[in-house]
Amino acid sequence: MLTTREVDVLGLLAQGCSYAAIGERLGISAHTVASHIKNAYRKLDVHCAAAAVMRAIELRVFVPAGPEDGGMLRHEATLP
Repeated sequence: MLTTREVDVLGLLAQGCSYAAIGERLGISAHTVASHIKNAYRKLDVHCAAAAVMRAIELRVFVPAGPEDGGMLRHEATLP
């Protein structure tokens, strides 16, 4: 399904980060961020960030975190 990098990028996008901020945080260019997002959208069969995050939640790529995690999304692999 999604690569680890696509999940990382999508998670930061869901937190409201810009392409430039995502790139800076992950050490990649904004153009590479856009490529990862485009690939994730294609794989999830969506056309916007909100739909991508919702689809990732449906597929349990992300799970909504509780208040102890600041209400953010967590990647499935980080679950206890």
